[in-house]
Amino acid sequence: MSILALLLPIALLMGFVGLGAFFWALKAGQFDDPEGAATRILLDDDLDEMGPKN
Repeated sequence: MSILALLLPIALLMGFVGLGAFFWALKAGQFDDPEGAATRILLDDDLDEMGPKN
């Protein structure tokens, strides 16, 4: 039972640290554009600048 008194505060502290890190990342804008980089690599920007190929 004494180990529970040690592990419970540690688990709560780790949970609050993780929750704080999540809210910090949310505030820093880490989740603003989750699909942008994934779709941006598929676009061919060279064709847009030179026009269509004949």
